[in-house]
Amino acid sequence: MTLDPSGLAADLDLLEQIEKATLRMVVQAIYDFHAQAAEIFAGESDLVQDIGEDITREALDRLGTSVIPVRLFGKMDYKRARYIFHENYSLRQALFVDSKAEEIAGAKTATIQTAQTSMVIRQRRAGQDVAQQGSLPTIVQSSSHSLLTTTVFVKYNYRAVQGARNELVDITLIALPNGLLQDRYNPDAQLTFWLAGRNAPTLGEAFRVRISIPRLKSMATWRVQHIHVLPTPSYTWDD
Repeated sequence: MTLDPSGLAADLDLLEQIEKATLRMVVQAIYDFHAQAAEIFAGESDLVQDIGEDITREALDRLGTSVIPVRLFGKMDYKRARYIFHENYSLRQALFVDSKAEEIAGAKTATIQTAQTSMVIRQRRAGQDVAQQGSLPTIVQSSSHSLLTTTVFVKYNYRAVQGARNELVDITLIALPNGLLQDRYNPDAQLTFWLAGRNAPTLGEAFRVRISIPRLKSMATWRVQHIHVLPTPSYTWDD
């Protein structure tokens, strides 16, 4: 049976299971590629953001997945319309994965654009409650299919060393909740994992927001996973 994604609004536990399984897949792809990722960070002279994007795409392409012939649009590095198969159901999914790269001092946050989430961003800024709607849909509608939007972020935390080299220290993977889970994770500006982004409204800069990685992890431990690269490569799924 192929599930209608809209029905997941009435089964949020199943929606969370689907997002959890998706994160496992992305984590596996990145972990399998972590040694090459460290070599690329040390050897490439490109901008670190470009390096991160290339690593994420190659890691996911190597692992592979089913493909539905639907073109996805959005400001994400990796976009794939695919099937999820479970013993009790199948589901069409719009998988969006984006890469971030930042020096290790910024490892506790990840900056995103409103175009990279289907949630309403509810937080306080300058003493005022803010509600900014993300522009990704919770469900992507094509001419022939409905696909559940699932969003994962891969954050490469590196350290700059002598000789203009970068050492990849660790990798943080974040499963951002679908907007259907709004009331569980961000019902108001007080219960939130969002932090103010690095944008200046007075200069007309576009609204940006940061994910507080510790806050999101405190809400659901599994939604944040860490792959350690230095000093010794290691990874254990954190439930």
